[in-house]
Amino acid sequence: MHHAGRRWALAGIACLVCPLSAAPPAVPDGEASDIRAVIEAQLAAFRADDAELAFSYASPAIRAKFGVAGYFMAMVRGAYPVVYRPESVAFLLAQIVDNDLIQRVRMTDRNGVAWLAIYRMQRQSDRKWRIDACVVTRDNGQTA
Repeated sequence: MHHAGRRWALAGIACLVCPLSAAPPAVPDGEASDIRAVIEAQLAAFRADDAELAFSYASPAIRAKFGVAGYFMAMVRGAYPVVYRPESVAFLLAQIVDNDLIQRVRMTDRNGVAWLAIYRMQRQSDRKWRIDACVVTRDNGQTA
């Protein structure tokens, strides 16, 4: 992971565990619905093993990094099994954190272990949202 990505991942995890005096601003309902639809569509594409469709929801930077949908799908399958095949999914409040739009999603895996997937979303010039990063961390044993 490059330095900017590592810094973002650490900031994302820090915002989960450090109490803040003021909550980050929430995202307007219409945008939050659009963001949720993109993540749900990608999760459905993973369930269907449709690498091309799943890859289409990634930002241009992610697409450039992997180049081919099959490589992207293999990475998700190996490194993010709970995202590839979640047993349950619960969307939390979308928020703006350090000028990044963040959507947290609580997921459980096949063994009932709870995870938190933290998505960084990016609006494209065509006004569509795309997934620009995802960090997954254990959810302190809580159930989704």
